[in-house]
Amino acid sequence: MRAVAVGVALALSACTTSDMVPPGSATPGGWTVYAPSGLTEPPKTMQWLYGSAEAAALSIQAYHAFRDHVLETVRQRPAQGVVLAEGSTLTAPEFASCGSKPPAVVLDVDETALLNLGYEYDEALKGRTFDPGIWDRWEKTGVDKVAPVPGAVTALRAIRDAGVTVIFNTNRNTANAVQAETALVGAGLGPARHRKTLFLQGDAGTSSAKDPRRALIAERYCVVAMAGDQLGDFSDLFNARTLTVPDRRRAAASAPFAALWGAGWFMLPNPVYGPGVRGSFDDVFPADKRWSDPAGEN
Repeated sequence: MRAVAVGVALALSACTTSDMVPPGSATPGGWTVYAPSGLTEPPKTMQWLYGSAEAAALSIQAYHAFRDHVLETVRQRPAQGVVLAEGSTLTAPEFASCGSKPPAVVLDVDETALLNLGYEYDEALKGRTFDPGIWDRWEKTGVDKVAPVPGAVTALRAIRDAGVTVIFNTNRNTANAVQAETALVGAGLGPARHRKTLFLQGDAGTSSAKDPRRALIAERYCVVAMAGDQLGDFSDLFNARTLTVPDRRRAAASAPFAALWGAGWFMLPNPVYGPGVRGSFDDVFPADKRWSDPAGEN
């Protein structure tokens, strides 16, 4: 769910919920930032995510923690996994039971396992907003213009070597399943088989909601860890239209979910697009934490 984008850092703070497209749009998941015409370099957010050493280090750190948690957890044979069970709320979460089900991990694809370098280059260079038709052509023809997120290849290899199934859950379209498999395998992240270890939009209902696919996976596996770059990669509850920006942050940063970060749920950095890239000045800066230069300079 990408929406109309902005290209400069100042404009990011002015994005509101009105920038969101309606639920159910057939897009890969997220709002995007792009370079307005005339800029001589990519947007700062793209420079950071796709070009900086800091982003690479943070991603490797996340995947090291992801791997270590998975390897330790499977030795303990947990009674429940980390997928929210049907009926859960943000204040009263319940988790799917494991029983004798084999262990698995579930990851988002775009900007969690794969970096869409080719697509973001085209978008930044041409200074345009997200277009579902262009994204569909990207899915079909850009399979070799991606790169693995730093740390992902070695982490997933170690997880598979421990007997844990790696499953991808993405809002790429089922019509492009073969291309999604090819992109993942080509980047060293495979194997990926549609409806077995790769679930796409349309595999459980027609909307971009991921909870139905997670529930389907949790019926077959004990999901011991999940990774994503948006809160919707962990639960659609975080994408409720009634949640304000401060309420959404509060839900993620306080009990009961605060204990899950780094201990079953693992977040990868993505300042380029997504529901996290929004909020007014009032949303982002609490009134009691604002400061103005006493010298009165602009």
